[in-house]
Amino acid sequence: MLVRDTGSVNVPTDGLVLLAATPIGDTDDAPPRLLQALESADVIAAEDTRRFLNLAGRLGVKVSARVVSLYEHNEAARAAELVAAAGEGKFVVVVSDAGMPTVSDPGFRLVRAAIDAGVRVSALPGPSAALTALAVSGIASDRFCFEGFPPRKRGDRRKALTALAGEQRTMIFFESPRRVGETLADMAAAFGEGRWAAVCRELTKTHEEVRRGSLGELAADLADGVLGEVTIVVAGAEGRAADPVALVARVRSLADKGMRLKDAAAVVSEETGVSRRELYEAALER
Repeated sequence: MLVRDTGSVNVPTDGLVLLAATPIGDTDDAPPRLLQALESADVIAAEDTRRFLNLAGRLGVKVSARVVSLYEHNEAARAAELVAAAGEGKFVVVVSDAGMPTVSDPGFRLVRAAIDAGVRVSALPGPSAALTALAVSGIASDRFCFEGFPPRKRGDRRKALTALAGEQRTMIFFESPRRVGETLADMAAAFGEGRWAAVCRELTKTHEEVRRGSLGELAADLADGVLGEVTIVVAGAEGRAADPVALVARVRSLADKGMRLKDAAAVVSEETGVSRRELYEAALER
């Protein structure tokens, strides 16, 4: 069935669920339409109500709407309530703590429920940590993919990263500042220590910092973790065009660290698309 959402989202005259991006650091990045939406809303669903009210105060917004929480553990139950409100003609605005709702933040289940119920859904675009990091990383931005947060458990994280080793698009990740050192080390093991990357911290904030270098360098430099919100941008695999001498050196490097030669060849094969057998035999000859 074809579903089409139409109509103005400035001050809707019928029900609407509006996904509203909020500043990722600097409140001056808030667009006028965000202020208008927050002041006009009937219901505001916020990832953290206290953080939202703090933001509204800093923006000078007078909130008259009913403010309710919408986070990972209550979204499934809350979605029905919000969809019902929009179905009755209410203007429902959804905000996360920073950036665009649904992007590694609550909102997706609500959007699906609204679409299934025939309720109109729209978005108020704005700041995005993922795209901001990509723009300043200095890494190819013509083709990219967003991978969200890597798994917390190290075994699961290594498995997930190994599966991405052959991805040729630039990859964007969010990560906890406490785990960034371990994650970079696991990325270096899965993608190769020489793979280029950028670690972007506190984007748009006073202490904004972007560190660029190889995964091996970054893993060593940030082994103890960092402070603040972190986005990691990693260059994609080079594919068959990669230097064969460098590929064999990569296989031998993994083997020297204790990995079986066949397993090392398999890892590099996944990273580059080059035949595992060719890599294994070349490494044996060397």
